[in-house]
Amino acid sequence: MDENRVAGTVRNVGGKVEESFGRVTGNAGVQAEGLVNRAAGAAQDLYGQARDSVADAAGAAQDTAFTVEKWLRRTVETQPYTTTIVAVCIGWLLGRMHRPL
Repeated sequence: MDENRVAGTVRNVGGKVEESFGRVTGNAGVQAEGLVNRAAGAAQDLYGQARDSVADAAGAAQDTAFTVEKWLRRTVETQPYTTTIVAVCIGWLLGRMHRPL
């Protein structure tokens, strides 16, 4: 959990308290400052959520690459002849692509 999410939530709650206090006392300045703190806290929390989402996506992409690597390694180790035939066929096809017709 990103520290911006925690700080944003705390600032949002503090802004609510400040706004309520300004409303009860009739102080429009304190009430407005509470609204500003609530908005800033919500924005900071949103920023933290975005950072968490990006970090989660990067971790998932890394896990996928690691899984493909494991699969390829296991296939080469357990089926060496099949892997060799597939590699030769791919090489032959690539070689044929560069020949003039």
